[in-house]
Amino acid sequence: MGYQPLEELLPKASMSVYRLVRLASMRATELATTGARLVNVPADQKVATTALDEIRAGKVTEKGGDIFTAYNEAQNKKNAKS
Repeated sequence: MGYQPLEELLPKASMSVYRLVRLASMRATELATTGARLVNVPADQKVATTALDEIRAGKVTEKGGDIFTAYNEAQNKKNAKS
């Protein structure tokens, strides 16, 4: 299990532990469903740890109460074309 430094993660979630947990859980659920990872991690790494790695890397953010990722943006563009 990797160590996730809280001092690097909290600024990504407006200094709120609640928002960080919510963001990580939403992204972990999305990862479990889609499997679309935004950072290079070992294949056997748990989805919660991967979600925190993505948040720390700046690949996952919160906008308007929903998570925003490059994966979501691509899906939205694909659906708009349909």
